[in-house]
Amino acid sequence: MANGKALNHELSKLFNEMWDRDVNRLMPGKDYTIDLQGKAGAAQQGDSAVQDSAARHLFHNVNEERLKNIKTFATFISLLDNYETSTSVAEVVTPEEIAENNCFIDAILATEVMKLAHEYLLKKKLAKPNLANFKDQLYDIWFQLYARKEGDRPDSCGFEHVFVGETRRGKQILGLHNWVQFYLQEKHKHIDYKGYVARKNKTRPDKDDQVLSIQFSWKGSVKPVGSTFIGVSPEFEFALYTVIFLLSEERVTRETVKIEEYELQIVVCRHGHHIGTAYPVLLSTSSENQ
Repeated sequence: MANGKALNHELSKLFNEMWDRDVNRLMPGKDYTIDLQGKAGAAQQGDSAVQDSAARHLFHNVNEERLKNIKTFATFISLLDNYETSTSVAEVVTPEEIAENNCFIDAILATEVMKLAHEYLLKKKLAKPNLANFKDQLYDIWFQLYARKEGDRPDSCGFEHVFVGETRRGKQILGLHNWVQFYLQEKHKHIDYKGYVARKNKTRPDKDDQVLSIQFSWKGSVKPVGSTFIGVSPEFEFALYTVIFLLSEERVTRETVKIEEYELQIVVCRHGHHIGTAYPVLLSTSSENQ
């Protein structure tokens, strides 16, 4: 096991239940198709030019009607343009954006996936039983602004980092671990998919894999390895990362879990009382440069 951490059976069981109840998850080959193409070459964080092993987009097609008609996806997508992606530039949050954040949290709290997470956290005495209080807790963890670097003005939050992505000094891509954001950025030609990063025990991913390690460039920088769930609902990722965040006081928490066929290490870094970053690492991928 990576880092010598044994499989967490309790969390694996919970996350598989959440996976099975994720009725909003999009299905590969039915709701979307990916085009994996070539294996990514070696790259360092900050490279401006790397070998491109994929001439075409990663997402061949996505059923946008489903995205628009599923409330959690629709409210999630409305949040993606609310952020200034450069760190060190102060965020300005408008009342309209606060309302959008609240709409999104309300939508995910109505799902079975978030109910399972809430029940589990209640058993552990880590969440407030009252839904309004639990909502405040989620808001604070994910949407409360903070300064990524000491001395800066509040320029970041957990949601922005994990789901939207940020850049540092135009040289480094931070976060961006969400497939919907990736798809939309790719569609608008802001992201260039460079190829997949293979797992050691599997020469290449399949087009129906729902966790991938990929390489891409965005806003002039390259992300050598970024891993992401594909097709899952926003509530699934939100629930998964929130549970791991609340289970530990550590600055960096790594939990090894098996979800479906995927052996993963879920990494969650905290920034005080907030999420700094969170992402899945496919075990037996050769690099962990997130």
